[in-house]
This record gives sequence, structure tokens and C-alpha cells, in this order.
Amino acid sequence: MSSKSDVKLGLFIVVAGLVILLGKLGVFGFLGRTLWPLAIVVVGLLIHLLYFSGRARAAVLIPGGILVVYGLLFGICNLWGWGMMSFLWPVFLLGIAVGAYEYYLFESPKPAGVLPFALILGLVSLVLLFFTLLHTGAIYVLAILLIVLGLWFILGRGRTGRKKGYGGW
Repeated sequence: MSSKSDVKLGLFIVVAGLVILLGKLGVFGFLGRTLWPLAIVVVGLLIHLLYFSGRARAAVLIPGGILVVYGLLFGICNLWGWGMMSFLWPVFLLGIAVGAYEYYLFESPKPAGVLPFALILGLVSLVLLFFTLLHTGAIYVLAILLIVLGLWFILGRGRTGRKKGYGGW
């Protein structure tokens, strides 16, 4: 029978051996290369937790929102290739807009000028994102959506509920 200290020492040695083995097999390198954007998202969420637990002012939501959006952007690029950054770059502006909007929502009294700034920057980023996506395969998706929408209007959107003699405008 071994004592408790022998069991603890044995457990420590086994864990150390597993860590060394996994490190030599490249598991930690793979996780580091793959999951690092998640660390950015987690930091952003922890910043949000600081505010919502009452330990920080609403101003911390600006970097918190930015980090969450950027972490998601980096995660998408990390999974599907960094070439996507050539048309997803407007998301950087969207991150700033999200952070500013969160600040506006939760700050009391409401700061002047922050809401228009956040909305205009968010709109600009979405318009830029739309135009950059037009240079990719997204143009085909847009074309199909427009065709479906047009057919929906042509083929009688809501005709069953119309009264006779209703002329529209």
C-alpha cells in the first residue's frame, strides 16, 4: 500500500508525461494555431462580465464589443482561410460600431453623439461589406434572392386575402 504522498507524486508524474507526450505529438501547437481567436472572444466576454457584474463602468464595453467581433472575424478567417480577409475587412469597422453601440446602450446618462457615430459607422461597414462581397460568389446568391423575391411578387404574394375591387395604391 502506498501513502497519499506517493499517489500524488505518481499522479503528477503521469500528468507530466502526458503533457510532454501531447506536446511532442503537436497537440498543443495545433490547438494554439486553431483556437487562438477563441481566446480573443473569451477576453471580450470577460470584459462584458466585468460590466454586468457591476465591477466596471460601461466604457469597458467598447473594447469588449470590439474584441468579441474581431475574435469572431479571426476565427472565420482561421477556419476558412486568411484570403477571406480581402473582403471581410469592413468587419473591423463593424467591431468599433458594436463596441460604441453597447456603450451607448448601457451608459447612463446617454452620451451625446455616440449613437449617431455607432449607427453611421455600422452602416458604412455593412455597405462596404456588401460591395466587397459582390466581388465574390455572393453576387450569385444576391441574384438568386432577387429572382425569388421577384417571382414571389409576380406569382401573387398574398392574393388570396384581397377583396374584389381593391386597386392597391
